[in-house]
Amino acid sequence: MKVIGIDPGLRSMGWGVILVQGSRLSHVSNGQIKGEGDQMCDRLMSLHDGLSRVIAEHAPDAAAVEQVFVNTNAAATLKLGQARGIALLVPAQAGIAVGEYAPNTIKKSVVGVGHAAKEQVQHMVKLQLPGAALTGPDAADALAIAICHAHHLGSAASLARVRA
Repeated sequence: MKVIGIDPGLRSMGWGVILVQGSRLSHVSNGQIKGEGDQMCDRLMSLHDGLSRVIAEHAPDAAAVEQVFVNTNAAATLKLGQARGIALLVPAQAGIAVGEYAPNTIKKSVVGVGHAAKEQVQHMVKLQLPGAALTGPDAADALAIAICHAHHLGSAASLARVRA
């Protein structure tokens, strides 16, 4: 199963695709889509087009997106929410189910600590996906989101087997 993790952002939307084979994870690809243009609508369109190309190229079976956390700047949170809308919409348009995870859940799944630093997350992503060349911090975050989703999918499958 291929899983894509998406880290929403208006300037840079990170994405990372992993292959899940049982409990084994391997890196497929990662990157960052730049939100281009001066107008909000132009940035959103470039993010939509770029993510659509990634989904078409890698044909993931599942997707996961980081939930927005509310910070002190309401305008920034609202703008990030618009980028997150693109991150949810594009996989849904392709018929892919989308999981959503809080930042602390992602960090706990990858590092073991919910308040881990960005550097710790990047280090653990590299350890869990040997040979992965990270294209930037947003791509590393996206791979962490994909890893988190893979762990949760595996837990759900194990639970279903136990209940059957």
